[in-house]
Amino acid sequence: MKKNIKFFLIFTFGIIAFLGTKDAVANNLSISNFSVYEMNTASNNITFTCDVNWDNSWRNTTNYDAIWIFLKYSTDAGVTWSHASMSANGVTPPGFNVPTNFEIIVPSDEKGFFLQRTDLSLGNVATQSVRFIWDYAQDGLSDAAAMAANTVNKIFGIEMVHVPQGAFYAGDDNSSSEYKFQQGSADNDPWYISSETSITTTNSAGDGFYYQNSGATGEDASGTVFLIPTSFPKGYQSFYQMKYELTEDQWVSFFNTLSPAAKANRDITSSTEGGKNSDGIVKRNTVSWDSSNMSSKATTLRSDRPVSFISWLDLLAYADWAGLRPMTELEFEKSVRGIDVFPVADEYAWGKASYNDALAGEIYPDSDEGGSEQVFDGASNLNRNSLGWSSGDGRVGGNAQGQAGPLRVGIFAESSTNRSTSGASYYGSMELSGNLHEMVVTIGRQGGRQFLGTHGDGELTTLSGYEGHATNIDWPGINTVDSARGVTGTIGSGYRGGDFQSSNIRHFQISTRTYAAKDSDSEGYSQRYDATLGIYQGGRLVRTSP
Repeated sequence: MKKNIKFFLIFTFGIIAFLGTKDAVANNLSISNFSVYEMNTASNNITFTCDVNWDNSWRNTTNYDAIWIFLKYSTDAGVTWSHASMSANGVTPPGFNVPTNFEIIVPSDEKGFFLQRTDLSLGNVATQSVRFIWDYAQDGLSDAAAMAANTVNKIFGIEMVHVPQGAFYAGDDNSSSEYKFQQGSADNDPWYISSETSITTTNSAGDGFYYQNSGATGEDASGTVFLIPTSFPKGYQSFYQMKYELTEDQWVSFFNTLSPAAKANRDITSSTEGGKNSDGIVKRNTVSWDSSNMSSKATTLRSDRPVSFISWLDLLAYADWAGLRPMTELEFEKSVRGIDVFPVADEYAWGKASYNDALAGEIYPDSDEGGSEQVFDGASNLNRNSLGWSSGDGRVGGNAQGQAGPLRVGIFAESSTNRSTSGASYYGSMELSGNLHEMVVTIGRQGGRQFLGTHGDGELTTLSGYEGHATNIDWPGINTVDSARGVTGTIGSGYRGGDFQSSNIRHFQISTRTYAAKDSDSEGYSQRYDATLGIYQGGRLVRTSP
């Protein structure tokens, strides 16, 4: 296996597992044998046990991977679902159990836990009898209601990578990089983020924090002096980042726990807000839902394909539901570059200024796909508009022209690849350049800078007409008329990293901020496909380290 210094390559291809009372497997991550270990009515808690397996896990002196695990319960036989609270916070709290060389980290809000290695090692994980405790009294349940919920409880897991605390550079020193972070109007040196303390931008010629306008309506002008408060996550503090973009399997697993009214607002197969307007395959998106039967379940043919046709509203609803939060554009750059690594001019997520397109003729199979397509060219690391399928999921209704679209998450990582040829970031996240645009919190608008970095609490809005929206009042897009309506707009968000249809190669470069600040919009308006900019966006979420 090839390795770069301070980097262990991940050869996994899956991202999420979910289950009720039976085993579930989604590629290399599986959570199985989920059952009640013990119920203690005196303490109002239930201890659960499960086995958690995933491949090519690692911990080295630089960072490590982890699984974010959380529980949903239903007291009405699966009609509605709520988020379960853990019984304590800390490192492997009393009553929690993990095998030797592993630990459980429960954050202070107790909305789930991280399972991760404690020893410096690399390899497949097969943990048995992992135990954690649900404090059902904290969720307002009686003993009887908690016991009834045990018949339909669901457990979810998401693969994450840990990005450690430390200073980093944002932007690069290349004068041709588009709207990058730089130190002055005549100074191309990048910003140096050395703490989480506030940053005041300047209108100086050099040696400051100079902001460049990227052209969005309502965005702060170049040279504007504004404050990025201490509360805004700048990337210096450590955080966990999703290893892959949000997948179709993750999306339908989330969608299928929603109320009928919330499903109507989160239906990406509809024509509203730039949705795919089909239950068929469009731009390789295979999600389907029968909206004539509101209690029906959404399905996907390709579990590990990143989900497209999701809006900022959709992504933040998922974030709130999963106990995660959106990523800022500074965290995006930190996760790619690493601590105190000076930027390579025009670099992509794999730390080099060169790239290798995945071409249709290099994909196997390209006719009758099963969702496990592979790239034969071991040097390919980017999915962009040069890839057009003429068969398989790239062809719809016999259209021989074919359609480009996102490829399976982690597709470029194989046993023979290194960081560059797998397209991995410094810390091991995949496809931060290409596939789908990453939706981020921008610093270029006050609506973004008000972000406090709060995490979702697992619950969405239930207000009539606004069901299924994220509820965090500091998140960009929160309804300015009535925050009880939740996140209904996009002001304060933006895009980074490029997508499969991007024609400008600079959009895949890490310093490029062409679409870092989204245009102004009216309340309740957000596009699942941004036809104005021609952008297909996806999702990747984070959680501040406990």
